[in-house]
Amino acid sequence: MRQETIAVHGGFGHDPSTHAVVPPIHQTVAYEFDSADHGAALFDLEAEGYRYSRIANPTVDILERRLAMLEGGRGALCFGSGQAALAAAFLTIADGGGNIVAAPRLYGTTHTLLAHTLRRHGVEARFARSESAADMAAMIDSGTKALFAEAVGNPSGAVADLDGLAQAAHARGVPLIVDSTVASPALLRPIEHGADIVVHSLTKYIGGHGSAMGGAIVDSGAFDWRARAARFPMLCAPDPSYHGLVYVDRFGPDAYLARARSVYLRTVGAVLSPMSAFLLLQGAQTLSLRMERHVANGRKVADALRADKRVAWVDYAGFSDSPYKALADKYLGGDVPPLLSFGIAGGFEAAKAFYDALKLIKRLVNIGDVRSLCCHPASTTHRQMTPHEQLAAGVRPEGLRLSVGIEHSEDILADIHQALAAGGGPKR
Repeated sequence: MRQETIAVHGGFGHDPSTHAVVPPIHQTVAYEFDSADHGAALFDLEAEGYRYSRIANPTVDILERRLAMLEGGRGALCFGSGQAALAAAFLTIADGGGNIVAAPRLYGTTHTLLAHTLRRHGVEARFARSESAADMAAMIDSGTKALFAEAVGNPSGAVADLDGLAQAAHARGVPLIVDSTVASPALLRPIEHGADIVVHSLTKYIGGHGSAMGGAIVDSGAFDWRARAARFPMLCAPDPSYHGLVYVDRFGPDAYLARARSVYLRTVGAVLSPMSAFLLLQGAQTLSLRMERHVANGRKVADALRADKRVAWVDYAGFSDSPYKALADKYLGGDVPPLLSFGIAGGFEAAKAFYDALKLIKRLVNIGDVRSLCCHPASTTHRQMTPHEQLAAGVRPEGLRLSVGIEHSEDILADIHQALAAGGGPKR
């Protein structure tokens, strides 16, 4: 099935008990065991089935199967938020220590997770000088557990060279983890370019309506953990919390997700609710349609901003002179995600005046909504970073991030023009 068909039908045909074609919401906490032995086998990971909705749920399971199909992965695992999914993606292979080599231009909370939170758990973050494969490869050593980058940066719009990063990671025996939230599987499937693990904030484009939070890990199943057993003992050595179970022996190519579910979803409990899974499934059905309008509107807005002298600069990978244009053409087919950053001529105070004058465009920190959304990253999403870290991440003091929605483009532009008049005076 092609993407548009998977988004509607993937992972679910009909409910076997009622023949309903809309996935049911299994709003239940627990599931009855057939016997004492059946319950024990489930908890020893010897039998498949549902035990407790903190570990697995039938509605969430449908979403996981659909996401794996959309990304071309072997399997998926959902969490209560994108940040929870990202933390589990790292810790599943790095909770024994080591380091993660990361691109410098990242979402602010992701930077904080790597630079501060995981460090207190014994995991070092190494931020490369740039997102180039050469700069990131130079930081890999025997303690490196993964290379990490955002397929399209938030809010920088930087496009990662996935083929180059995958080659650099695999040549040194580590997996490539890619956050593809901004691109979504409608525009890019990182596994096709060598990524081993793909992470999403489902809250954004996949859900698309600002009504439910969620996150997911999609595993390609292609990375050979056993061949790097010394680097990944958490998957290749006995786990004392499961009576000496060895994940690669029991689960083979599913070992990574099995440990993520058994250790991090089960014991940390960042669970996606069945109702949220249902809402995210509804959103996913129209992902490709929505992204067509998002992309078209984003291009119109980017061109209009760049043509207006009240705007000092615009970062948008679709421009012919963007340093990421060639990568956007290669990986996105030129369909640049509608997330762009720009600065108002006149600096921070003019940007603040523009921001306060918005009427249609919502002032908040989400992205990927059907609504157009705007935020000031330096004072919100990237506020915990130092000024130097903000600049390294592509965040400038006067910069605004715009997530272009699916409203009529002329209405979006009208709101931008009236706000520019408030922030930068008459058009020159």
